[in-house]
Amino acid sequence: MFLQSPSQTVGPFFHDALIHGGENVLAGEGAAGQRIYLEGRVLDGDGQPVPDAMLEIWQADAHGYFNHPADPNQAKADPFFRGFGRSDTAQGGRFWFKTVKPGPVSWDDTQKQAPHVNVRVFARGMLVHAVTRLYFSDESANQTDPVLNSVPPERQPTLIAQLKESDDLPTYCFDIRLQGEGETVFFNP
Repeated sequence: MFLQSPSQTVGPFFHDALIHGGENVLAGEGAAGQRIYLEGRVLDGDGQPVPDAMLEIWQADAHGYFNHPADPNQAKADPFFRGFGRSDTAQGGRFWFKTVKPGPVSWDDTQKQAPHVNVRVFARGMLVHAVTRLYFSDESANQTDPVLNSVPPERQPTLIAQLKESDDLPTYCFDIRLQGEGETVFFNP
């Protein structure tokens, strides 16, 4: 007797296997910088929430340094800031992170990248994760960011998180549309 494999070999297992609690809080006590809240939804091509996706984010600390060996300035990185976070979308396609607003990151000897957050999206049926970036609507440095400016101007808004009024932490809203009209710009991993 042979058992058939499921038709979809990827997900939905993220919540049960990879989320244990607390992965979406990146800044510990003593972390430098402005604390912020990132929230949004993952949407399919019809604009419907994807309730079983997972996002991973990777970002610089408030001074623009990554606590990673590939960053030549790793020794300057904030030891109280993780820089990596993970959130599922179990609640109606919604995700959230508490973090700090990242500082500008060096691009080369003459140019810096605008503050941004690197985002990976994992979802049911996706054999390869999707990679994008989140930029901040209140950053004038967006105008000179080499990556953002490599994207056609009409598509750039899909990469910009909008600042909204909040009684708590500054809150940036960023929806990720996986396909269809208004599809988020994705980059090669």
